[in-house]
Amino acid sequence: MEMSEFDTFDFLINDEDEVMLLLYAREGEPENAVIDVDFENKTAVLIRKENDGIELQEIPDDVLDALSEADKILVCELCQASDDEDAEVVYAYEAEIQD
Repeated sequence: MEMSEFDTFDFLINDEDEVMLLLYAREGEPENAVIDVDFENKTAVLIRKENDGIELQEIPDDVLDALSEADKILVCELCQASDDEDAEVVYAYEAEIQD
């Protein structure tokens, strides 16, 4: 699998307009995570822990709308399985939204 595939992410929005970010697990356990959202440029940086940021580009409008009303986001980091159905959650945590 190419490194660019590991940088893949996706968002899910539930019926209550709560947003979940799904991405491949990074090395090391997250600590005091925050997400800095730039609504104008449709981007964000997830800071998992000190000196460990993940850039998120081209965030869809519906996700940005849901994030504008929220104060945190659920993040699920998944293992890099060869089959998406076999993917397991390695880390699940909340990140405070900053804008």
